Amino acid sequence: MPVHHSISTWRQPSPPAASPQRTALVAQVAERVRAIGAGRLLVGVDGLTAAGKTGFGHELAAAISVAGRSVLRATLDDFKRPWKDRHRYDRESGEGYYRNAFDYDGVRRLLLDPCRSAAATSCTLCLLDPLTQEDHSAVTSPLEPDSVLIVDGVFAFRPEIDGYWDFRIWLEVDAELSVRRGTARDQDWAGPDAERLHRERYLVAERIYLAEAGPLPRVDVVIDNTVFAEPRLIRG
Repeated sequence: MPVHHSISTWRQPSPPAASPQRTALVAQVAERVRAIGAGRLLVGVDGLTAAGKTGFGHELAAAISVAGRSVLRATLDDFKRPWKDRHRYDRESGEGYYRNAFDYDGVRRLLLDPCRSAAATSCTLCLLDPLTQEDHSAVTSPLEPDSVLIVDGVFAFRPEIDGYWDFRIWLEVDAELSVRRGTARDQDWAGPDAERLHRERYLVAERIYLAEAGPLPRVDVVIDNTVFAEPRLIRG
């Protein structure tokens, strides 16, 4: 069955198989998801910035689709508020990023609510391209009766959208590794400010999230993703 991806230019490619150990772990989680049963399923993948959420989401989608389920892939980065509205809130601080960066009304209205509705036949996988700022809200992807929606992103389990998930996955990495990975990943566009951005904005926001939303007790699976080739299932 096909995997339907977001139209966003921010889309990252599906990673190659890192190791037999990783392939086996992804297959194990895919089986857990499928075992929930028939009908539409919504899966959230969360973790610190650069924990590997998007790549894992792609791997999980591929494993589920091979078993015959239609899969949709989305990322919360495609549901951020537009740059033109940045004057309305502080986008630079960790507090501002956590409170204001994401359009949760858009996430619910265009993506999550349709997937929860048996009557809906399509949903939107991208509201606003985070790079081009092009509005893609009218571009839809088909929903099957047994579609599995896999959404990755920071703050996926905050109260505004936490109640939608049938299965929650947390990718665990150390905070300093998150900063190092994120700095290396974003060097091309953030330049010398990349480390400061990750340390003073993203990491601060994630600490607020962990303190206020307390997502970890609710997750179904916790995976140590420190070494891509050697992921470890540490809970679930």
